[in-house]
Amino acid sequence: MIAVRAAWVCPIDAPPVRNGWISIAGGRVTGYGGEEAAWPSHIGAVRDLGRVAILPGLVNAHTHLELSWLRDRVPPTASFIDWVAQLLAARGPVGGDTNPDRVQQAAQVAARESRETGTCLVGDVSNSLLSLDAIADARLEAVVFHELVGFNETGNAAVERSRTLRQGRALPRGVRVPVAPHAPYSVSAELFRAIHQDVTQSTVRLSSIHVGESPEELEMLKEGTGPWPAFLRSVGAWRQGWTPPGVGPVEYLDGLGVLDAHTLVVHGVQLDATALARLAERGCTLVTCPRSNRWVGVGPPPVARFYGSGVRVAVGTDSLASVADLNLFSELVEMRWLAPNVPACELLRSATLQGARALGRGDELGSIAPGKRAELLAVRLPDDVEDVEEYLVSGIDPAAVGWLSPWPSDNTRTSTRTRT
Repeated sequence: MIAVRAAWVCPIDAPPVRNGWISIAGGRVTGYGGEEAAWPSHIGAVRDLGRVAILPGLVNAHTHLELSWLRDRVPPTASFIDWVAQLLAARGPVGGDTNPDRVQQAAQVAARESRETGTCLVGDVSNSLLSLDAIADARLEAVVFHELVGFNETGNAAVERSRTLRQGRALPRGVRVPVAPHAPYSVSAELFRAIHQDVTQSTVRLSSIHVGESPEELEMLKEGTGPWPAFLRSVGAWRQGWTPPGVGPVEYLDGLGVLDAHTLVVHGVQLDATALARLAERGCTLVTCPRSNRWVGVGPPPVARFYGSGVRVAVGTDSLASVADLNLFSELVEMRWLAPNVPACELLRSATLQGARALGRGDELGSIAPGKRAELLAVRLPDDVEDVEEYLVSGIDPAAVGWLSPWPSDNTRTSTRTRT
């Protein structure tokens, strides 16, 4: 057993500890405390890190690593439909411009950048599963959601194809691959139900859905009008005879029976208090991606409303097609600006423990507690920090972030950025 000292220890599910210590054995936390707590016995070594805050690795609950090659290729727009059109134009015809080697190389760079800026676990959304090697190379853990699209799908064929693809891939350690639907405007009711059935029968009972991202989505579902029907017709994906459900996306999905405690609802920018209350009642986790929302023209998410509704809130970056980087500390800055009255501890909880729980890893990651993995960050601090949680959501220079590897037998990267 060894231990480390630091100016602050941030357990996440408990208040920060000034002048704290953490004891570690076999790569797991065995205890933590402050000056008033007794040091554990049988400590083999003590490492004093000085002016740093130790906190658990961050969790990016929604990203698309396979879109990383589109970095700087899809500019911001004022309209979501326009952004989608630009995205499809940049990707080129299906099978035409998306070279697998380029996709994998860009995903590897993005995954490594994620790890270097403090992320240990991602909820990655993939249409091809090409991100698996990049995730393993960066030593990330992940739930990779194999995302299906099919507004005119009427049976289980798409799910069967997904199952064949998923079963044919060898998975890196710490990676799981369930199937997931894209969004209410791109997936049929039958396909939603087939995906949900597959998930409930799987050992990985997790799903992710883009919900309430744009006003156009709500218009299509409620009235059957707006740009989405015309767009789906233009790409040959429209379903003749479709009748709009006449309700918002949350009520629609709940009526299909596909919302539960295993569902990550992503974006939610357009959701009102009633819809958010229903998500909370169903036990869903809402994943907010505020920087991406601005980029694609759907407006800033109502972050304060999310927290006030009682729904569990996690954080995602979305992809490098709609955000400058995959740094979750930058996402926290945006959330702090949008919701100045939400306590900093809640924002940090969303970027760690809530994300880990949503991805089924809350027993291992997301907070500092005895028995949990010692997947820990050390963030360098200036001398005058009194409110460490507020400091951590105010904007952290990536150069101040390092991974803590204090146990001799551990093979993970030892930070060279922390002050020792």
